[in-house]
Amino acid sequence: MPYIKFNNSMTMWHRFFYSFPIQLFILHLRKNLLFVGLWFLMIWIALGNFGKVLGIPYLFLDPEYLNEVSWVGFFMMGVGIAVFTMAFHMTTYIIDGSRFKFLAVVNKPFLHYCFNNLVFPLVFYIIYIVAFVNFQLNNELENEWIVLRFFIGFSAGSLITYMLLFTYFKFTNKDFFVLFADSVDKRLKKTRIPRANVMQRYKEGLKLEGQVETYLGTDFSIRMARPDLARFDRKKLLRVFDQNHLNMLIIQLVLVGFVLLMGIFMDREWLQLPAALSATLLLAILMMLIGAISFWLRSWTTFVLIALVVVFNVFSKTEFFNRPHTVYGLDYETDPAPYNLERLNQLLHDDTVAKDKQHTISMLENWKKGLGEEKPRMVIITTSGGGQRAALWTLNVLQEVHKVTDGHLFRHCKLISGASGGMVGAAFFRELYLRSLSDPLMDLTSQEYQKQLASDNLNPIIFTLLVNDLFIRNQYFEYDGRRYLRDRGGAFENQLNKNTLGVLDKPISAYRIPEFEGIIPLMPITPLVINDARKLYIAPHSMSYMAISQHRIAEEREKSQGIDFIRFFRDQDAENLRFISALRMGATFPFITPNVQLPSSPRMETMDTGLSDNFGIRDAFRFMHVFRHWIRENTSGVLLLTIRDSEKLMEIEHKSTPSILEKLVIPLKNIYTNWDNVQTLNNETLFNFMRETMPFPLERVEFEYATKDFVRQRSLLFESRGESRQEELEIERASLNWRLTAKEKRSILDNIQSFQNQKSLKRLSELFGESSGF
Repeated sequence: MPYIKFNNSMTMWHRFFYSFPIQLFILHLRKNLLFVGLWFLMIWIALGNFGKVLGIPYLFLDPEYLNEVSWVGFFMMGVGIAVFTMAFHMTTYIIDGSRFKFLAVVNKPFLHYCFNNLVFPLVFYIIYIVAFVNFQLNNELENEWIVLRFFIGFSAGSLITYMLLFTYFKFTNKDFFVLFADSVDKRLKKTRIPRANVMQRYKEGLKLEGQVETYLGTDFSIRMARPDLARFDRKKLLRVFDQNHLNMLIIQLVLVGFVLLMGIFMDREWLQLPAALSATLLLAILMMLIGAISFWLRSWTTFVLIALVVVFNVFSKTEFFNRPHTVYGLDYETDPAPYNLERLNQLLHDDTVAKDKQHTISMLENWKKGLGEEKPRMVIITTSGGGQRAALWTLNVLQEVHKVTDGHLFRHCKLISGASGGMVGAAFFRELYLRSLSDPLMDLTSQEYQKQLASDNLNPIIFTLLVNDLFIRNQYFEYDGRRYLRDRGGAFENQLNKNTLGVLDKPISAYRIPEFEGIIPLMPITPLVINDARKLYIAPHSMSYMAISQHRIAEEREKSQGIDFIRFFRDQDAENLRFISALRMGATFPFITPNVQLPSSPRMETMDTGLSDNFGIRDAFRFMHVFRHWIRENTSGVLLLTIRDSEKLMEIEHKSTPSILEKLVIPLKNIYTNWDNVQTLNNETLFNFMRETMPFPLERVEFEYATKDFVRQRSLLFESRGESRQEELEIERASLNWRLTAKEKRSILDNIQSFQNQKSLKRLSELFGESSGF
């Protein structure tokens, strides 16, 4: 192919505008906006402007594989982004390649197409590399040379992927002058439907093709697009594109088949890809699927897509597509539990409520007897939701509290209530405490437990979503002799079980005796029932008194506020419910883990506790109210220990004038951002009411993960020393996720040093330390 020689009549602008890269760029903006949108989504994520609160950018900038951020994870990200890039090239080539008929007579047409189609991929690669390098340099690495290893790993992953794919195309894609072998002719004759489709595309391309005068060669030279195509047979030109499309279809089928194959072996830990890689592969498959539909259906694409959505929506109502997302331990084979108002009222009979209350009083008596004090102080712990951030923060606080009180506070704790991740952290500490009672050498404050709980729990969830939940769930998991369909909720449980070395893998009934004897506090898990907004109280003991008032008047038609799980699902083997499943039910974040369906008729469905009571305050106050007389007569009062993963007293921020688009989303944004404040204000009202009306002393000690307050305190400290250390004041709040970066973990653990938290530790030391006489 001759090199282009420019003459005076061709202006620089003309040469630039009608070059192949610019014409492809314009074509994508004009015709392939959806694909362009995927690139902008990836760029937005890399810049940290999309899903930052949920930690989505960190999945890409800090990929974790086998609980470690290493060059291997970045190598995989290199592979994933290369696959996504090639999906973009192949899809757009199949759809639009025939518009540029000069490619048919170019040596290695697809390679040249990719080389000229690099505007969007190249911009993303530059932004992504700069972003992850900057992120890693500020992520508390041992040394900066590690970042170079990450870069080499990422580069190697991309380069190897490109080399393999282009080697395949080198031996399968032929240009016009070598495409003559009978074997190729036979392959093409067998694909009449795509041939007819491509022929139509080619004819349309003759009408729609924009002018292309130059293109980039693979040696970076500027070459002239061949203008003398009229002398070539149109059908022979078509065969080039036709054969290229066939080879690319094979690549697409191999990728989808590979994903499905991984689903068969998804239990293998080494196969569980980084979450960002799973998401990238999903976007690549989505892009190729859209491209394939568009290629085959052409002008019918929109109609057929709408028809498919309608048909799928109709068939989605069938039993096959509505197999429940189960929890492990329950019996789904027996007759479902009747779920109606009549049965709910029967289970909350006055005698039943009184019986459950008396049973709990027996537990309170055992707890008091075990302490050996005439009037001990009762401690109730509440902990807020917030994913792994809240779990690690709760564990950290409980460890520090255990240290400063020499273990006395947890002995005085009778109830733990809360939501989501906070309950995961509290449950882990409670189990460790129970084990320490029979193992005096066990150090409950060991940082090893923090590492276990902070280990990645997101990769298996997203990986299972990719290889299993998006397709047809057909694999089973066995627990205690029963088989359950696998899903990403089960992946969450199994990973949490691995991270915590199996200490929580037991049925809820395993805690019945320790709770009854008062050795460990009660800890009901309270997911929200979507069907009627009631709470589901999951505990080894019936707690019907938490669901309705004991001295209610029938004429007032009081609506019950909760459902006693152990009694409601007794025939479905409720006591055998896996404890980790219960924790998962209370921490069901939308779209990350699926809503759980329980064996009832109609089917009961649950989701995250945080939607109704993210801080566990209401359950704590209800427990105090129910047993207020016993508490008054047998204790010296109640200490409410609250563990928040959010800042309670926040400055009122100045808001800039919103744009028209911002005004459209502000109402929903205000609901989301103020939900924490709404619950906090309601809890403040309840606390003041309880403190004024309860017949016993009520004190509160608060811990909060508050980065802004911590920064303000450090700033004041540096100013008092006459120092200026602004770089040390940049503390970014950990994301709401089930995976934390090293920097986020350090932010959470260091926050115990804030003025407010240290003040709370000091107060607890005064109440329960050695000087208190306990």
